[in-house]
Amino acid sequence: MNGTVDVTDETFQQEVEQHAGLAIVDFWATWCGPCRIIAPVLEDLAARYAGRVKVAKLDVDENQRTPSRYSVRASPTLLFFKDGRVVGQIVGAVPAHRIEAALLEHA
Repeated sequence: MNGTVDVTDETFQQEVEQHAGLAIVDFWATWCGPCRIIAPVLEDLAARYAGRVKVAKLDVDENQRTPSRYSVRASPTLLFFKDGRVVGQIVGAVPAHRIEAALLEHA
């Protein structure tokens, strides 16, 4: 896998909840400035950890059921899933090293 994977309410279960291993989901919106700040960081992590970590993006404006299910209230929110279960969360634009540290913690 190279790069991030776009997911929707319809594909979330298959792509994330049934994924074996670590998946990071970026709950983002097109109008969200902080989302644009962390997008290149997530692309970089997706490329560097390809085959070991799935990095997915879910547009919260076009897909409202999944953010509601996981009580996502702000964009960007990163949820870390391990074998389909939420194991971590980061809210807001944070430095790249914090995102990578959380990735390594849950990997």
